Order: sequence, then structure tokens, then C-alpha cells
Amino acid sequence: MTIKQVCQRYGLTQDTLRYYEKIGVIPQVHRSASGIRDYDEQDLSWVENAVCLRSAGVPVESIAEYVKQYQAGDETFAARRDLLSRVLSELTEQRSQLDAAIQKLTYKVGRYEEAVRTGVLSWEPRETAERNE
Repeated sequence: MTIKQVCQRYGLTQDTLRYYEKIGVIPQVHRSASGIRDYDEQDLSWVENAVCLRSAGVPVESIAEYVKQYQAGDETFAARRDLLSRVLSELTEQRSQLDAAIQKLTYKVGRYEEAVRTGVLSWEPRETAERNE
């Protein structure tokens, strides 16, 4: 697969893909006899890994470290596990923060929807307000 096809498939620019290869976010890509990048299934797997981790906010330095550890062999299982565990922990914390923000915003939108219907803005849930009447 050509670099253009890979970029179209994953929504990347050619510069980004070349940069990922240069800094080790993806290992060196297979090349044709004439030196043109020729992405095979293994290369695409690394690109998918990079896209997934980057979309989760993982820094390129961490992804490159993971690739380096992978290339070092099986003796790096624990180090790779630890790196991915840290990433997972950070993402889980971010998700918790996002869930809390979503819950708060959902509540506020609901209160404003009620205000649009009734002409009165109240920050108490309707059930609470009705019980207090």
C-alpha cells in the first residue's frame, strides 16, 4: 500500500506519517526495490496503533518508547505492560473527569430546557421543587 493510500485510510498527512516513522512511533516501513514506502499488514498494524494511541492523547514520546521496547524483544514484556498500564490509568482518570463534566452539563441543559418551557430558571430538580411546594 502506498503512503498516499495509508494517509487516506487513516486520515493522516504524509508529513505526519513520515514524522511518525522518523521518531520511532512506527517502525521503519518496508520499501520497494526502488526505495518507495510499501506498507504491508504489519506496517498498517503499527499505524493503527499510533493513530489509536494519539487519538487517546498519548504523547508521541511514549508511543516511540513502546515501539522501542517492543523491538527490544520479549524481555521487555513487563516494561511494555507498565507503560500501557500508566497510559490506561491516565485515560481512566480523564474519562472520570469527562463523565463528571458531562453529568453537570446534562443537568444544566435540562434546567435550561425547563426554563424555556416554563419561563422560570430553577437549579433544583423538578421533583425536589414539587416536594417543597
